[in-house]
Amino acid sequence: MPNPKANYDVLILESHLDTFGHVNNAAYLILFEEARWDFITKNGYGLTKVQELQQGPVVLDLSIKFKREIRLREKIKLTLELLDYKGKISHFRQEMIKEDGTVATELELTFGLFDLKTRRLIDPTPDWKKALGLP
Repeated sequence: MPNPKANYDVLILESHLDTFGHVNNAAYLILFEEARWDFITKNGYGLTKVQELQQGPVVLDLSIKFKREIRLREKIKLTLELLDYKGKISHFRQEMIKEDGTVATELELTFGLFDLKTRRLIDPTPDWKKALGLP
């Protein structure tokens, strides 16, 4: 299976910071989520599609590693890579990379496609596969 990849660029703003002057731990999750939404929206599966189909992505598990400090006005690149999709369960890997190429943060994420009517995970649909860049 191909591993679809994407990049998302961010400038760290004051609203991302904690009292120590570096990115707040909760802001990391928000930024990573922004990158995932950007990826699927560009592939035709944005919030409008989720509301229309009543099916959308749901996070089942995540693990985050903070490796380097990120501070105000730093430009960072968030990467996204689909590692696998087996049955109803998939795995993403995301990184935040500083301008010098240093990996500042790593995120491993387990997710699935959730049906809002049945309140259950479902097999990936053709629209969802397209959103993830899968054949």
